[in-house]
Amino acid sequence: MATTRRTIRVLMLPWLAHGHIGPFLELAKRLSKRNFHIFLCSSPVNLTSIKIPQEYCSTVELVELHVPSLPGLPPQYHTTRGLPPHLMLKLKMAFDMAGPNLSDIIANRQPDLLIFDYLLPWAPEVVRSHGIPAVNFSSVAAGTSSYVLHSIKRPGDEYPFKAIRLQDHWMAKYTNQMEQSSESGMNDTERVVRCIDHSSGLIFLKTFRELEGKYIDYLSDLLGKKVVPVGPLVQDPVQEDGNHIIEWLDKKERSSTIFVSFGTEYFLTEKEREEIAYGLELSNVNFIWAVKFPAEEHIELEEALPEGFLERVRDKGLVIEGWAPQARILAHPSVSGFASHCGWSSVMESMKFGVPIIAMPMHLDQPLNARLVEDVGVGLEVMRNERGELERKEVAKVIRVVVVEEGGECVRNKVREVSIGIRNKGDEEIDEVEDAIVKLCGAATGSF
Repeated sequence: MATTRRTIRVLMLPWLAHGHIGPFLELAKRLSKRNFHIFLCSSPVNLTSIKIPQEYCSTVELVELHVPSLPGLPPQYHTTRGLPPHLMLKLKMAFDMAGPNLSDIIANRQPDLLIFDYLLPWAPEVVRSHGIPAVNFSSVAAGTSSYVLHSIKRPGDEYPFKAIRLQDHWMAKYTNQMEQSSESGMNDTERVVRCIDHSSGLIFLKTFRELEGKYIDYLSDLLGKKVVPVGPLVQDPVQEDGNHIIEWLDKKERSSTIFVSFGTEYFLTEKEREEIAYGLELSNVNFIWAVKFPAEEHIELEEALPEGFLERVRDKGLVIEGWAPQARILAHPSVSGFASHCGWSSVMESMKFGVPIIAMPMHLDQPLNARLVEDVGVGLEVMRNERGELERKEVAKVIRVVVVEEGGECVRNKVREVSIGIRNKGDEEIDEVEDAIVKLCGAATGSF
């Protein structure tokens, strides 16, 4: 006789960044098709921009978590989107204080499991007091995670995969970022390690075995926990704002245009804007460039770019201030390359849509992701000079190699091959995720 199990209730708590909320939402949607009810929890300001498709409205529920307001950090800043960089440590401190509010949500919603992000070591401590297991879900690459955790767990030992490494200027910058403490006294390295330690025998990772199998296995060995890949979790393009951009692309030849974007959280310096602008101009390739500025600086687009730049590139380039529909752009047949900061979700999107990557990492895990992009063969990195600066001629050279010249044919072929693999995969990783959750929650078949 066929047996069934009751619905498992899962509370999800991502970090307050849309680049983190997105993968959690995609995982929620996939699990909700398999007899799970998901509570996706974030600050009110983040929830206002999340749209749950109608088909998931009965199984994926948005839950407001009220983050304490600190001086200089009003509720509209309870998100990393548009957050002035100097307030980042204060935002982490405020989120660290949200434990009692999370406890109230758990008491009210009665979840069976917490899936939490890698910067939130206080969250599993809260659910433990309710007798609930917690699993850490990181939207960081297995290669990047294993490189960082190797340096913590096995200092002095050589990392076994030579393709992933950091130039000296990146190493200094990354170390400084990871060791910055919030006012609570905890730096990001300590947060990551504590999150892993508090994860209940499992780690979920946004990746797939065909791409990062050797890194997944090494990471599992490093941590002494089972690392379960959840798949690429790329959202399909949806019809949304930005139709004028798609209309502009429609007029361009097939595979003739690159998309340039550095994510929702990083703001280019004046020097970086200048070198990228001249690099685009020198490349002589069509481009769409999404440029962002901190809201409080009130920068005018024309003033932020080299004098005469917009006039000179008007037939070949479209410069947009602020948001652009990234998935729709990458899926367009006129797009032939993605000049990207190499945030991991952007890397996954680029691979799914078969668009080779011109890697221009800026901070955090991005330099390591760029190394992985080259190792896999789906892109090339724009190497910086010895001072860690971008140079326009190098920007132009890599754009042309990846998009136009014969030397980039292997990259273009490889990313098409990876794209076909991703599209043919389906959601097979979710089978393993479901099985792991059921076992962890004691949700055996039969009477359960």
